[in-house]
Amino acid sequence: MVTGVIMALAALQNPANTGRRIYAVLLLIPGIAGIIVAGRHVWLQSLPEDQVPECGPGLEYMLQAFPFQETISMVFKGSGECAEVQWTFLSLSIPAWTLMIFIALSLFALSLLTGRWSGDNSSR
Repeated sequence: MVTGVIMALAALQNPANTGRRIYAVLLLIPGIAGIIVAGRHVWLQSLPEDQVPECGPGLEYMLQAFPFQETISMVFKGSGECAEVQWTFLSLSIPAWTLMIFIALSLFALSLLTGRWSGDNSSR
C-alpha cells in the first residue's frame, strides 16, 4: 500500500530528475522491506516439516500483550502456520509471487535512481 501511495504521488507530481530520484529512494525503502519479509516467508515455506518453528500466538494478541520491538522479533522468528502453502499459481506460492513483485519494483526504483530509465518519451 505504501508503494502504491508513493507511486501515485510521483505520477501526480511528475517530478524532474531530482524529484524522481527522491521518489526512487522512497520506493526502495518499502521495496527492500518487502523483499526481506517475503524472502523470509519463502524460506519458512521451504523448510522441512521437522525444522519449522513452533506456532506462536496471533499477531493481534502479540501487539496487545508485548512491546512493539518484541512483537516484531517474534513475528520474524516465524510460526508453523507461515510454513503452510495455502495457494499456488504456476507452482509458486503467494509469498514467492510477492517476492518477485518486490524485486521488480525495487529494480524499477533503482533504474530511476541511476537515471537509466527516465520515463520520458522524448527519445522516440
